[in-house]
Amino acid sequence: MTSLILTTRSSLSLNLSHATKTESKRTRSSLWAGCFFVWLIAVSALNAGAQDTATAEPSISADSASADFTERSLPPPDEKPRRTYLGRIVAEPMGHQGAPWLIRDNRDDEENASESFVQLQLAEGMVVCDLGCGNGYWTLPMAKKVGESGRVLAVDIQREMLQKLRVRGAKAKLRNIEPILGKVDDPNLPLGEVDLILMVDVYHEFSHPESMLWHMHRALKPNGVIALLEYRQEDPSVPIKPLHKMSKNQIMKEYEKNHFKLVKEYNMLPWQHLMFFARDDSPLESLDPIPTEQVLEALP
Repeated sequence: MTSLILTTRSSLSLNLSHATKTESKRTRSSLWAGCFFVWLIAVSALNAGAQDTATAEPSISADSASADFTERSLPPPDEKPRRTYLGRIVAEPMGHQGAPWLIRDNRDDEENASESFVQLQLAEGMVVCDLGCGNGYWTLPMAKKVGESGRVLAVDIQREMLQKLRVRGAKAKLRNIEPILGKVDDPNLPLGEVDLILMVDVYHEFSHPESMLWHMHRALKPNGVIALLEYRQEDPSVPIKPLHKMSKNQIMKEYEKNHFKLVKEYNMLPWQHLMFFARDDSPLESLDPIPTEQVLEALP
């Protein structure tokens, strides 16, 4: 009888223990299931929120468009100094010793620079850049045109040129000129702030053309443009050394390769091409250049 009671108690104890363990497992399973369900709900909510954010219609402004472009930009080129670029020999830059030639008295008679200046269509308050400014032949009238509310970023890689510019700017009492010491591969321009970058007979001297154009692309506003003046290679009567001239075809080849498009040109200058390029993601419409042969035939 005692043995039967012990056996019964032992069996009961085992059953209770087994039941307790089973119940414990069921409880843990229920808890895990509950936690997993809560986690699923949280993830679904986050995904829904992210989808709503992604599909929201943001307001578009010049600043936001510029920021968006910056995020999509390719990394800067890993570029070494070039002797040639896309079939063109890169010219040596003019030293600061030649600065007096830049402000020669008959320059406007030869190049009709005053007409080029009109074509830039500068306005008060604009942020403009004279890239390769030298001693300021173009910088000073640009500063007067954009007024005190505007800015002229005057970039050169030669300290001596910038010093000559400072002297001339101070004499003219112009306070909106910002001299910037550039590098051979970086003009050190602010990001997305520039309305117009003027380059007068200087681009063909860049030893790092792709790097320079990459930085200019980022510096321009969405509607900003590069105004490029280069002596006509197609015209042998232009009294400039051949290495310091460029053809329209060569210009187009280099600028299109570096994500720019032609949006305007002026073809009535006696010696030079004047071509305006915008970023390839600009809302400005592109156009095809007029062949130089037609241009030369139309010149007086």
